[in-house]
This record gives sequence, structure tokens and C-alpha cells, in this order.
Amino acid sequence: MVKYRFYPTLLNTFSRYLSGGNFTMQQLLDTINRVPAPTTVAQERGSRFEDAVIKGEDEERFNADILEKFRRHLPRPIIETQVYCQYEIDDVLFYGYVDLIGKYKAVDIKTTASYQHPRFTFNHQNLYLHALKKRGIRLMEYLITDFKEVYVESYSLTHPIDKQLEEIRLFKQFLEEHRALISDPKIFVTPE
Repeated sequence: MVKYRFYPTLLNTFSRYLSGGNFTMQQLLDTINRVPAPTTVAQERGSRFEDAVIKGEDEERFNADILEKFRRHLPRPIIETQVYCQYEIDDVLFYGYVDLIGKYKAVDIKTTASYQHPRFTFNHQNLYLHALKKRGIRLMEYLITDFKEVYVESYSLTHPIDKQLEEIRLFKQFLEEHRALISDPKIFVTPE
């Protein structure tokens, strides 16, 4: 029986919180509670880059060579974009959208100011693979650009997800310990 609903950004934020970086408990709670935050310049640029790659919109804003290199890594044909995924992990419904899928692989487009390999080994979006395996998807690829170069990280269905599963367990524990501070009604599933 599903008791929680989690999406990758939420779990990746919790992962950052656990790693002790410059991420406070209040910032984590704001993310959990979906407190509106202004879109950053970097987020806006990333969104526009994705539209340029997939839809051909405002391509002139970006380096043509980078766009071409990026597109060479896209699956042919692209079967679907903004694909909804869900996967049950014990009492958690994990859900979200992957940018696009081909016949055998899912692709998520990432932009960054600087890139160091491997960046997405423990990303919770890797769980999309398990949600998509019934559709024949066997590979999760991150196509990444720092707007100077294009990078690819690939993960198969056999890639270990133990760290992500442990973080899900810890996140459930965190939520229960701080339940009084959680205002997003979508996180906890209420029994009918």
C-alpha cells in the first residue's frame, strides 16, 4: 500500500541535504512544501536549451556546434517527449517526467556551469529506468552541456540503486520525524 509520493528533484534535494553541503533544513523543507522560488537565470537558460534541442525553438541563442553535437546523441527515432514515469518502491510511489525516450533508452537533458564526470551515478532519475523497463527501455542517458562541450553519462538497468533506495528509506524517516512541518498534501498518501 502506497503511503508516500516522491519525485526525483525532491529526493536529489534530500541527498544534497544529507551530504552536508550548503543546504539547510529550511531549504529542504521549502522544497518539500513546494514553496515558490524565482526561476534562476541558469534554470531559464537550461529550459530554453532543451526547447532548442527538442523543438528547434530559439536555436540562435546557442552555439550551433553544441546543438549539433547534442542532437547526435539523441535516440532515432524519438518516440515520445516528456514521458510520465511511475514506479512503486515498497510503500513509495516514485514519479516524474523524463525528457524523452527512444526505442531502448531514456534521455534527460542537463545544462551546467561546470561538469565533472561522473555526476549522475546516484541521481534518483536513474529510477526512471525501472519505471520504463516494461516499455523496453534498458538505458538511462544524461546528455549534459556546459555550453562549451557535450558529455554523456549512461546507466543500464543493472546499475546499482542501493544508495538511492537507502536515501528513500532515510527520507521517509525524516518526513515522519518532521511531519508537523510538512504542508504539501501530495507527499503523504491518506488512506481512503
